[in-house]
Amino acid sequence: MAGELRFPSSAGELPAILQRPAKAHALFVLAHGAGAGMRHPFLAALAEALAAEGVATFRWQFAYLEKGSRRPDPPRVLEACARAAVAAGAAAAPDLPLFAGGKSMGGRITSQAAALEPMPGLHGIAFVGFPLHPADAPAVKRGEHLAQVPVPLLFLQGTRDKLADLSLLRPIVEKLPRATLHVIEDADHSFHVPKRSGRTDGEVIAELAQTIARWAAAGGGR
Repeated sequence: MAGELRFPSSAGELPAILQRPAKAHALFVLAHGAGAGMRHPFLAALAEALAAEGVATFRWQFAYLEKGSRRPDPPRVLEACARAAVAAGAAAAPDLPLFAGGKSMGGRITSQAAALEPMPGLHGIAFVGFPLHPADAPAVKRGEHLAQVPVPLLFLQGTRDKLADLSLLRPIVEKLPRATLHVIEDADHSFHVPKRSGRTDGEVIAELAQTIARWAAAGGGR
């Protein structure tokens, strides 16, 4: 079952899609990346794959895209949107354990919001490609806030992701008390895999969904 709704935020009313399978055991509030909205084919496919694993999704859109801009708002505006989305997701499925995160920027912003102030009822945050640094500019500054996030973290990363050098990300994850890193061989930041890998993009999306579902079922690895 999937239905569209709207929810209030300090940046204006925002759209969302609640997709809930019949036997859901968790809810994942799923944010999009910087350059694509909640209807992007990757997010839609991931929501379908999560539904097959018993995970409901609350896909939502940041205010800047809803207003027709391609340029993300300042961090505090983005974080306020993420906080409002998590609250709206919790209200839409109050009987399900609550998880959040998203693709690239969406996951990072969700974690920044949680680092600033705990989100009521949130059990964990999953990053579908954490953007640790710009392409070809290795750095760790974007990961400095992660130690202040008070819930378990799941990092889903491809070995060909140019926005997250694993040699830099692994030490960060290892220092976090409740963090899990799941590496997907040959996947890039979009979780595309080349033909030589012997896998399809659909199989990768299924692996992402299965990993999130297992992690959520275990309470975020608590």
